[in-house]
Amino acid sequence: MNLTALALAAAPGGGTGRLASAAQAGAEMAMGATSGGSSAIKVFLLVTALSFASALILSLTSFTRIIIVLSFLRQALGTPQLPPNPVLMGLALFLTMFIMAPTATRIHREALGPYLDDKISATDAMERGEGPLREWMLKQTHEEDIRLFFEISGQVRPARGEALPMTVVIPAFMVSELGTSFRMGLFVFIPMLLVDILIAAVLMSLGMMMVPPQLISLPVKIGVFLLAGGWHLVVSSLVRSF
Repeated sequence: MNLTALALAAAPGGGTGRLASAAQAGAEMAMGATSGGSSAIKVFLLVTALSFASALILSLTSFTRIIIVLSFLRQALGTPQLPPNPVLMGLALFLTMFIMAPTATRIHREALGPYLDDKISATDAMERGEGPLREWMLKQTHEEDIRLFFEISGQVRPARGEALPMTVVIPAFMVSELGTSFRMGLFVFIPMLLVDILIAAVLMSLGMMMVPPQLISLPVKIGVFLLAGGWHLVVSSLVRSF
């Protein structure tokens, strides 16, 4: 339709009215092309982000700490298949969504929402989105890990008040998360280990050396864990650690 309007306006004898119609039709075509291109770019960026979703969740959120601590708990209880992996993954994922909700809300309000409304460019959206995420990650990152990656990369650390580069923040955050999660896992493992040692000592003192200690310690550990409200304590400690 716009092409037809342009052709008619360009015909001889069109006059000033037809020239105005041609200008209006050309403007409408340009606006339509720009809107379509912008939508296509947005869809492309969204699909690209979704393809890296698993890596982003592991690298930039609380998921790593949660799943490692839950895995330590399962090993400490002596039930390597219970809860099943899908259950632990689902619990870790929804706890991650709960913990990251305030940060995700800020990113949507300051970066994603304005970008989808065509108020800012993709570059501005990236810069604005990095701010809340960097702030949250730095709260969980140890200072010595940040210093380590600045020394390895040979970069000069920015002055106080300037933003740290994400190429340093992300690996430092991941190393800090591994250290914190293993520390929390150790605190979960030690009480269960003491129960194993106690059961083995009792069986040895009774001369029941042929009875596997795991046969007795497994129900005892599960009972102690449930009586102490273990799931409540573990989940509460994980969420409050952020």
